[in-house]
Amino acid sequence: MDFTGKVALITGASIGIGASIAYDLASNKCNVVINYNTSKKEAEHLKEEVMKKFGVKAITIKCDVSKEKEVIKMVNEVIKEFGKIDILVNNAGIAIDSLVEDKKVEDFRKILDVNLIGTFICSREVAKHMMNQGYGKIINIASTNAIDTYYPCGLDYDASKAGVISLTHNLAEYYKPYITVNAVAPGWVNTPMNKELDKDFIKEECKNIKLGRFAEPIEIAKVVTFLASKNANYINDAIIRVDGGSR
Repeated sequence: MDFTGKVALITGASIGIGASIAYDLASNKCNVVINYNTSKKEAEHLKEEVMKKFGVKAITIKCDVSKEKEVIKMVNEVIKEFGKIDILVNNAGIAIDSLVEDKKVEDFRKILDVNLIGTFICSREVAKHMMNQGYGKIINIASTNAIDTYYPCGLDYDASKAGVISLTHNLAEYYKPYITVNAVAPGWVNTPMNKELDKDFIKEECKNIKLGRFAEPIEIAKVVTFLASKNANYINDAIIRVDGGSR
């Protein structure tokens, strides 16, 4: 796939799935905007790596996607630098697992603010420019936790991702036919977010996956890259599971 001349903004792109998405798009000649909130060192390293390896233009921008003013500023910076945004990948997300009776309302709100409201703010602001250019692709990172693999200790995370799926359907309806809006719903992935999981828990979870293992971030990224490409121009309002056949 050739993304020469295209510009992609990937939120939460300094580590994990987001970093793999930025890397894979860049490897296909896409200019990338690497958004981060706390992991500046990793974001800068990724920027230098993709520029050196693939000869694309890459920039990093610090932004908390749950903060409306910061998102507006970020989008304006991208437009000033590149003149357009062809692809938006809403990947930024957090999780705070705990027993239901121990969950704090402020933590629940924080998860909704980042995972769901952040996805909305970024989509709204980027879509303004996409509509002006008459074209764009928005790809949201949801989760199978939003569909049928529920974890009560992460019910706030699950609820936020269910909201992302609903948001995907509504935005696809609202921005038709100019902007396609799809979501990728990963199952378990070997990311920093999951590195602290108990080994016995991982072993048991793998028994529920037909492929018998967690995904690697690049395996999620490859699906995102496909959706961002012209090969997926007729895919819209779709929720694509990438979970190794979980049950």
